[in-house]
Amino acid sequence: MSATPPRPPLSPHALRGFLFAHPAHLIALGFGSGLARKAPGTVGSAWGWLSFLVLQMWLQPAGIGIVIAVSLVLGWWACTVTARHMGVSDPGSIVWDEIVAVWIILWLAMPMGFWGQLAAFALFRYFDAAKPGPVKWADGRFKGFGWRGGFGILFDDLVAAFCTLLVIALWRWF
Repeated sequence: MSATPPRPPLSPHALRGFLFAHPAHLIALGFGSGLARKAPGTVGSAWGWLSFLVLQMWLQPAGIGIVIAVSLVLGWWACTVTARHMGVSDPGSIVWDEIVAVWIILWLAMPMGFWGQLAAFALFRYFDAAKPGPVKWADGRFKGFGWRGGFGILFDDLVAAFCTLLVIALWRWF
């Protein structure tokens, strides 16, 4: 794989055609949820929340765990390929990282009602967008193109998910 991007960054308009040009694009762009004009990370996270609720209707927790594990590996590949094709090391339209992170949070924190899920969603969005402490460190740890960069796209969201779960655990403790 080349260390330099093969083409210049794509405009949001060009992304619509780009979405179906390669299977990795469809996955990394969250089946289109990453194409939102405003707040694609929030839209992708909301898609993750909704899709988790659908997964729960068909799968037991162990099955969801397997889906998450496969989705992490598949997402690493998809994010790597898509970022390289876009020519941007961590494009905002790649939202697979948010989707899988939300799945992890809900998988580990359930059962909880709507308000608990909404609180988890809001906490994750805070950690992902504001990038306090460990999330900021994780965001700067793996940058660039190739497998290292693809992992970096996922890594900061996994740390944001961990921080969210830590707050939820402390909330339940007290």
